[in-house]
Amino acid sequence: MRVPRAVIERLMDVAFAWMGLVLLAPVFAVLALVILLDDGRPLFFKQTRVGRHGRPFVIWKFRTMWTGVHGCSITAAGDHRVTRTGNWLRKFKLDELPQLLNVLKGDMSLIGPRPEVPEYVQLDNPQWQAVLQVRPGITDLATLICRDEEKVLGAASDPSSFYRDVVLPAKLAMNLQYQRSRSLLRDLKLILLTVRYSLLPRSFAPDRVARAFDTDIGNYDQHFLHSVPRPLHQ
Repeated sequence: MRVPRAVIERLMDVAFAWMGLVLLAPVFAVLALVILLDDGRPLFFKQTRVGRHGRPFVIWKFRTMWTGVHGCSITAAGDHRVTRTGNWLRKFKLDELPQLLNVLKGDMSLIGPRPEVPEYVQLDNPQWQAVLQVRPGITDLATLICRDEEKVLGAASDPSSFYRDVVLPAKLAMNLQYQRSRSLLRDLKLILLTVRYSLLPRSFAPDRVARAFDTDIGNYDQHFLHSVPRPLHQ
């Protein structure tokens, strides 16, 4: 009897999440200590996000902002709320590691559209409805191509409106395109490139990622995608 693809993907999620938590336990300990020494508790940041079929869940991250400081739900480059340690964690995407716990719980997958905060989700929008058919993930093609999103938002006069009107439509389109062409090989490539550019962020180039997945970023909003900074040497 053929095992459903959804079952295989879930088994892989659980296996890789457990493996990641075990192997990265020393990294978790070091990051927790650095945060604690820098500005104390809490170590983690929790926030409500919209998951599969529109169901809300609580996402976990290492805390990167000062406690008690409120503001916009998105973060742009130069945001005064981000701590010294937080800037470093966000640069290498290390603040996302606790989401392996969300994967184990079943709220998230390793690969899937990044879950949004409720204020940016339009449940009556057909595009959103299609994206929310799958479990959100730690990474996906849109997340990787837009990994320098904070720099782009930092240059916008109104980051929140720019995110809603320009960034999100482009990311949703990429989410849907990836789901239509998804395969095990492409998933593995996506994970490897996510790890690579997390460790070596200065080598990141969205056009290079797009070529790796045969994606024409010209199909998406040029004002956003071509505002993403390129490395000096490619």
